Amino acid sequence: MELAGKQVVVVGLARSGIAAAGFLAGRGARVVATDRRPAGELQAEAMTLAGRGVRLELGGHTEGTFTAADLVVVSPGVPWDLPELRAARAAGVSVMAELELGCRHIRGTVAAVTGTKGKSTTTAALGAMLGAAGRDVRVGGNIGQAVTGLLEGATDETVFVLEVSSFQLEGTDTFHPRVAVFLNLSADHLDRHAGFEDYAAAKARIFRNQTSEDWAVVNGDLLARARGWGRARLLPFAPSPLGESDSAFFKDGLACLRLDGRVETLFPIASVRLPGSHLLLDLLAAASAARLLGAPAEAVARAAARFEGVEHVLERVAEVAGVAFFNDSKATNVDAARKSLEAFEGPILAILGGRYKGGDFGDLREALARRGKAVMAIGEARQRVAEALAPAVPVVLCDTLAEAVERAFAAAAPGDVVLLAPACSSFDMFQDYAERGRAFKREVRALVERVEGAGRPRPAGKG
Repeated sequence: MELAGKQVVVVGLARSGIAAAGFLAGRGARVVATDRRPAGELQAEAMTLAGRGVRLELGGHTEGTFTAADLVVVSPGVPWDLPELRAARAAGVSVMAELELGCRHIRGTVAAVTGTKGKSTTTAALGAMLGAAGRDVRVGGNIGQAVTGLLEGATDETVFVLEVSSFQLEGTDTFHPRVAVFLNLSADHLDRHAGFEDYAAAKARIFRNQTSEDWAVVNGDLLARARGWGRARLLPFAPSPLGESDSAFFKDGLACLRLDGRVETLFPIASVRLPGSHLLLDLLAAASAARLLGAPAEAVARAAARFEGVEHVLERVAEVAGVAFFNDSKATNVDAARKSLEAFEGPILAILGGRYKGGDFGDLREALARRGKAVMAIGEARQRVAEALAPAVPVVLCDTLAEAVERAFAAAAPGDVVLLAPACSSFDMFQDYAERGRAFKREVRALVERVEGAGRPRPAGKG
């Protein structure tokens, strides 16, 4: 794909847009980077692009800039139906996601991971397993570095392990992973997609260009759907054996892979440090993909035993006076929050809320009725959370995350868990889920300092 001399517009100056603009400028393109936010609301790194020859259009978009371009590259956070993007497509301008741009310039092999929940854990684990096997592996996409920031120095032996979201996939055309992993599917991002089936179709684009020489590692619950998604060879994974066909499963305390009639051990379940059965399934999917990409079984098992998860995914933050605090800020939809709650035996004081993006908070009632001690409801959706969950568990409306942490601790007793699992996006109060998770950890650490500074633990249950 020739870029030198081309007029290219990059839309959205968050992480992916910054990387794409820098990559394009380095390839000789004439780049305009545009964002609706003014300069004062952008990362400092975005402003350095001007020194690399990138023209910045900030505080709004200009339709003429889009329609005059040879190519428009779209960041994941930008709606695909943005009026200026529609105008560009109507004018015959090529419009693609940053993921598509990066993958058109990749040297090496691509493994991609999608799904509603567990993408980051699976992507990081797969990268760790390939790294343990001595491979040159680059991990990024929807986590870490954008694809266009991973390309420098890659060879035909490099493996790119990419987390890919529906927002990224909807802007792809030639994207072709050697191994594609589809973890699960539940209602999410319905504030952006027209409906659940549109969301599912965007996710399924991960298989679109695969051939019979490629692999699709798919949750067994999705097998019926997956058979209509592409031409790749299917490898389902599930908590228990799926008959005599190719599959990955758990049996007798072991994670196992059946391939071409032969069963091998991937890792012993007892060696895994991650909480929650859903994270165990993520590790099973990662291990299966690693073996399909040629990682030795010994390296896979060693990496699985060492893997401690990723930030903002059931991340243990601290224990204060016997109360454990966990950060699952990436639980941004109802199904993810339910699985987060089910990872603990209880009692749990859950912090829920943020910007509503679809789903039924009532689906959390059963888990909260069994495990929940109280819910601290925050953000724009806090009243909706209270209305849905008050029949199952006491709900406290909180104006800030700091208040939620304080009130949860006040109501907790030793042995309890305070869990941030919002079931919502973060955009009403924070830039993204990561900023929300970091804010939660700051509040917990401040609480640790106050309690330790008092010289004695708080009495059990005192509020």
